[in-house]
Amino acid sequence: MTDAHCHLPGGETRHFLCDPCESAPGVQDVRFIGLHPWLCDRELDLVDLRARLAADPALGVGEIGLDRLKERTISPRMREVFAAQLVLAAEFRRPVVLHGAKCWGEVIRALPQPSSLIPSFLFHGFSRSDGLLPEIVALNGYVSVGPSLLNDHAVNYCALVRKVPIDRLLVESDRTSENAAAVPSVMDVATRLSTLREVPLDRLVTQLEANADAFLAR
Repeated sequence: MTDAHCHLPGGETRHFLCDPCESAPGVQDVRFIGLHPWLCDRELDLVDLRARLAADPALGVGEIGLDRLKERTISPRMREVFAAQLVLAAEFRRPVVLHGAKCWGEVIRALPQPSSLIPSFLFHGFSRSDGLLPEIVALNGYVSVGPSLLNDHAVNYCALVRKVPIDRLLVESDRTSENAAAVPSVMDVATRLSTLREVPLDRLVTQLEANADAFLAR
């Protein structure tokens, strides 16, 4: 089964790995490279990023985006770094993993129009209004849901997940070296998802894998 977003591989058959990746990827894994918005004060080496994308046709771009989790305002620098990486994703026609903590509306407004050369977007950990879902679908976007789904108190999140079109859903662990011992497996997330969506687990897993393949297609 595919873990649609992590920084450290686990026991899944395939991982979508975002830099910094702390372990060598397996043969089925897909790596994404980019400067995370939390690191936007660092130098963005566009020459190096372009060279790496050119050298490896399988590389995606991510995790990139905007963030209001650490600061209340989005800095001009953060917007500039995000925009520059979107340009490269379009140049090389690569799928993009997005970060948008507490500002998904801003992220969507910053994205190019659906006619862009970027084939698809993964809205990693999306947890905002279902009113944004039509725009996500129009952008050929996918929504990855994670361990928060297992929190019995996450009523609003569960309600949102029920409304995501089933052909746009993926599951993720967001595993890192810091949380690896405690993070649930994506199968745990999928099991909960099958209950929420009232879909048999085996059929749901088949759909999730088809969605992961579709996200990568270009």
